[in-house]
Parts: sequence; structure tokens; C-alpha cells
Amino acid sequence: MDICTNIKAIKNIRDMPNFVRIILAFVLLGAAVSLIVFGFWGWGILALVFAILVFVTFFFNENMLIAQFYLRKENMEKAKHWLSKITNYEKQLIRAQHGYYHLLIGLIESRNAPLQSEKYFKKALSLGMQMDHNIALAKLSLAGIAMAKRNKREATQLLQEAKKADKNKLLAEQIKMMKDQMGMLDKQQMRFR
Repeated sequence: MDICTNIKAIKNIRDMPNFVRIILAFVLLGAAVSLIVFGFWGWGILALVFAILVFVTFFFNENMLIAQFYLRKENMEKAKHWLSKITNYEKQLIRAQHGYYHLLIGLIESRNAPLQSEKYFKKALSLGMQMDHNIALAKLSLAGIAMAKRNKREATQLLQEAKKADKNKLLAEQIKMMKDQMGMLDKQQMRFR
């Protein structure tokens, strides 16, 4: 085998569909059970840990988890690098993660080009997300974009929806700041008239 064939094989493993992960998890689980039954407790427990790890990556993609870690550390370059490893999100992620994938891309893009990140936030909302605070975050970001476009009606509506979706009050301070900025925007417009 030459080096190019090896590199292609590694890329295929990285881009493997999710159903392969679940099959691999069950194979490892079967191996762990058989090792424990035959008395190899140490190896059985180790295989069980690997099976659980592979099974967890079925629901939570490792690239997205690492990208979220770097996003919290505000290292956008590394977060973008890890998200770029997801080449085909429809194959590599379960349906529940599609919205979160676009939300993460939107958050990263909003640092570079805020107006261009609007499509990612809208796509995230259309694909759906399970956690209310993430829906509120997407709507808050869209409200900021609408404010930047001087569309007060849409920004107000999105802020109200974000406030309604933020049931745990995680984004209450940001929503209040956005409302204050909108009030300042009204005052500036009144001065120029």
C-alpha cells in the first residue's frame, strides 16, 4: 500500500456514517460481555468503556464537542477547524444535531461577518433545536442582525421570542442590553430627523 491509499482510508474512517458507529458499539459491547463471561474481567471492562465511548459519539459528535469547547474559550480559529472536519453533516450527525451544527457555524461567522451569519441562524431554527436557551440564543443573534439592518419591528419581535424561549433566564442580561441599545438607536434616529 502506498501513502495515498492510507490517507484515503483514514479520511473514510473519520467520515463514517453514524450507523457504522452504532454497529461498532454493539460489536464492542458483545466482545466486552464475552470477555467478562470467560473470566477476563480487566479486558472486558476496558472493552465496555470503549463501547460506551463509541455509543456516546453516536449522539454527541466529537468534533462538535471540541468546537464548543474552543468556542467557550473564544478561540474561533480552532473551533472553525474542528467544525470543518464535519464534511457532510447529514451523514455524520444525527438529525437532532443538524440545528446545533448550523448554530455553531453562525456563532463563529458572526465574529467575522455578522450580516452573513444570518442564514446559519435561520437554518438552525428551521432544523430545530431541543434546548430552549439555544433557540433563544439564535433568536437573540437574529435580533442583533435585524438591528444592524435598522429593522426595528423584526428586532423587537425576535427579542420578545428570545425572552419567551429563555425560560431559565440565562440570556436575560443580553436581552436587556439589546433592548437598551434599541432605545439608544431610536434616540439617534430622532436626532437626525
